[in-house]
Amino acid sequence: MSGKAFVYSVIVSVSASILTYKIIKSLNGAAKDVPRKRENVADLIGNTPMVRIKSLSEATGCEIYAKLELANPGGSAKDRVALSVIRHFEEIGELVPGRGDVLFEGTSGSTGISFAMLCNSLGYTAHICLPDDTSLEKLQLLDSYGAEIEKVKPASIVDPNQYVNAARKGALALRNDKSTQANGVFADQFENDNNWRVHYNTTGPEIWEQMDHNIDYFITGSGTGGTIAGCSKFLKSVSRKVKIFLADPQGSGMFNRVKYGVMYDTVEKEGTRRRHQVDTIIEGVGLNRITHNFLQGEHCVDDAIRVTDEQAVRMARFLSSNDGLFVGSSSSINAVAAVKVAKNAAPGSRIVIIACDSGSRHLSKFWKEALKVDKNLTLEDVLNV
Repeated sequence: MSGKAFVYSVIVSVSASILTYKIIKSLNGAAKDVPRKRENVADLIGNTPMVRIKSLSEATGCEIYAKLELANPGGSAKDRVALSVIRHFEEIGELVPGRGDVLFEGTSGSTGISFAMLCNSLGYTAHICLPDDTSLEKLQLLDSYGAEIEKVKPASIVDPNQYVNAARKGALALRNDKSTQANGVFADQFENDNNWRVHYNTTGPEIWEQMDHNIDYFITGSGTGGTIAGCSKFLKSVSRKVKIFLADPQGSGMFNRVKYGVMYDTVEKEGTRRRHQVDTIIEGVGLNRITHNFLQGEHCVDDAIRVTDEQAVRMARFLSSNDGLFVGSSSSINAVAAVKVAKNAAPGSRIVIIACDSGSRHLSKFWKEALKVDKNLTLEDVLNV
C-alpha cells in the first residue's frame, strides 16, 4: 500500500469511528449516561432511574413518574437502608470484616435480601428473622444468598417471639457469647435513625434533580417509615408546593393516623384479623404501630389514600399489560394512590411514586392473584372495586 493510500485508509477509519460514536451518543443520550466502573455491589446502590408511566399519565392528564428503586442491585429501596446501617456499625467498630460478625434483622423479606447481599460483599453473615408466610420467592432469594433464615409465626410487636423481637434476642445472645470473638448487631430498621436519613440524603435529592426541580405530589407507602419520612422532609425543604401523600393498604392503621390522628382500623376488632400485623396480602407496607422513622417525617405528610387488595392486584396487571412495568404489591398501591390523587389534581400536575421492588418477588402470592385478572382491563376496572 502506498503512503497516500495508507493515510487515506486511516482517515476513513477514524472518520467512521467518530461517526459511529456520534450515532451511539445520540441514541437517547446513551453515551453520556454510561455508568462508570464500580468496586463492588455496594457502590451500585442509588442513582436509580426515573420513568414516566405513559398509560397512567395519558389516562389522567397528569404526568405520573416512577422512581425505580427496584433497579438497585438487591432489587429494592431497602438496599440504601441496609448499606447505611452497615456503614454506621462499621464506623463505631461494631462490625469488623472477617471477624465472623453477624447482622440480625427482622423483616418481611426485602430488607433481609439487601442485608444478605451486602453482608456477602462486605464480609459478614446475615441472620434474617421473618414471618413464616413470607412469599416463597423472598425465602428462596435469602437462601440463595446464604443467609441464616429464622422463620417465626406472624405476631404483634408486643409478642416476644415476633420477628423483630426474635432478631433483637439473637443479636444480644451472640454479643454476650464469651466463647467467640464474633459480634452480633441488631439492624433495627424500624427504629434506626440511619433509615430515614439515607433517604433524606440520597433518594429525595435524586428525585428533585431528576424531576428538574418541579414536583407537585410525592406518593409512597410506609413500612418502616424511612422512605416517606426522609424523602418528604427533603422535598418539603426545597419546595413549598409539593404535597406528600401516604398510600396505605387495607387493614393498616397508618391511613387513620394521617387522616384523623388515631392509630386504629376496623379490622382490629376482636376475631376479625387474618394476620396479626395487617389484614392484607400486601407485603412491605402497612402497620398498626408508629415507628421512630415515620415520626421523623410525619409532620410533612399532607394526606393519605386507602387502597384495597383488589385495586392493588388489578393495578399490577394493568401496569404490566400497558407499560411493561412488572412491579410488586407496594408499588401497585402507590400507583393506585397516584391515580386517585390525579383525579383531583390540576391538569399537568407532576406526580412521583416509588416503585419499590419487582413483581418477581411476589409470584407465588400477590401475582398469583394478579394473573387471575383479565389483562385487557381498563383503568376504571382497576379503581371500581
